[in-house]
Amino acid sequence: MLLILSQWLQGLSPELGFFRVFQYLTFRAVMAALTALLIGLLAGPKVIRVLTSLKIGQPIRGYAMQSHLSKSGTPTMGGVLILLSIAISTILWFDLSNRFVWIVLIVTLGFGAIGWVDDWRKVVNKDPEGMRSREKYFWQSVIGLIAAVYLVFSISESSNAKVFELFLTWVQSGFSLDLPPKAGLQLPFFKEVSYPLGVLGFVILTYLVIVGSSNAVNLTDGLDGLAIMPVVMVGSALGVFAYVTGSSVYSKYLFFPNIPGAGELLIFCAAMAGAGLAFLWFNAHPAQVFMGDVGALALGAALGTIAVIVRQEIVLAIMGGIFVVEALSVMLQVTWFKYTKKRYGEGRRLLKMAPLHHHFEKSGWKETQVVVRFWIITMLLCLIGLSTLKLR
Repeated sequence: MLLILSQWLQGLSPELGFFRVFQYLTFRAVMAALTALLIGLLAGPKVIRVLTSLKIGQPIRGYAMQSHLSKSGTPTMGGVLILLSIAISTILWFDLSNRFVWIVLIVTLGFGAIGWVDDWRKVVNKDPEGMRSREKYFWQSVIGLIAAVYLVFSISESSNAKVFELFLTWVQSGFSLDLPPKAGLQLPFFKEVSYPLGVLGFVILTYLVIVGSSNAVNLTDGLDGLAIMPVVMVGSALGVFAYVTGSSVYSKYLFFPNIPGAGELLIFCAAMAGAGLAFLWFNAHPAQVFMGDVGALALGAALGTIAVIVRQEIVLAIMGGIFVVEALSVMLQVTWFKYTKKRYGEGRRLLKMAPLHHHFEKSGWKETQVVVRFWIITMLLCLIGLSTLKLR
């Protein structure tokens, strides 16, 4: 929005040429981060007061850690603050004609709406489980599949008109269409190595990445500040990949696929980092507010969608290793418990408690130790992911 305004002001008078600074992507990214940070810090106390007055407090499951029982009643749904900061800042600073930012915004807000309903049911119905799994996965799948179908053709073409033409070509060809190498699965640490996926393979992979990352972040969000800082770090790193992928010069030099328009995602990533840091101000131990599913599901989906657009799905799994391990810990715990119960008549556990962060708490780690150590691990994993920019 401000980019259009600056271009209009430049046209009025040559003396207003200093508005050309708005053309620089890096400048707008910095301003987007600052804008989101300020919105979050200024609106945070008001949002917390409103949530408290509405008695939107976090219910604690009966089988939860005993040390967490004191958190019952802490305002939840604070993810609304994050999404509000991201949306306002992004719309102010990005090029409104960029389709990639719009699809990320739509996916983010769509998953946020699912989380909103889930949190609302937890609060209003006093049901810690909230939205039932089948219903939640159904709506996540709807949004994820729509985004996947759009992205498979959007990454291959440079305009929405050509995207629609390519979609029609795919349908008329009997759902058989060869995609360009940049739409394949990119292997990190290798120069120009792309594994062809095809339309169906791309859609399935994209769906799994978006829905999987959404739920993985949601499972990680169990301790004060545990999820939001890794989101900030991974999102910021993805912003670097977006900048490189969107630049014809840098992408060619670093042997990355060039996807025109992807660089504008740096604005969204910067806004997400600023909004996340602002939220951490209130979410740090002892937390004044929790993000809830409205924040966790949305942020995870945003990370997954950005990773798909910049063709770094594997790198996302590396940098977001904490999210991956947390999700796997739940899957393995549940699977092993059901298997042993069926075979031995008594369910057994691999971990003291899932997700993984609760296992470490049960093992004697303090909550702040778990959080900070998971942050450090994420920082190291992000550095490994960023090293793939050059180590190819």
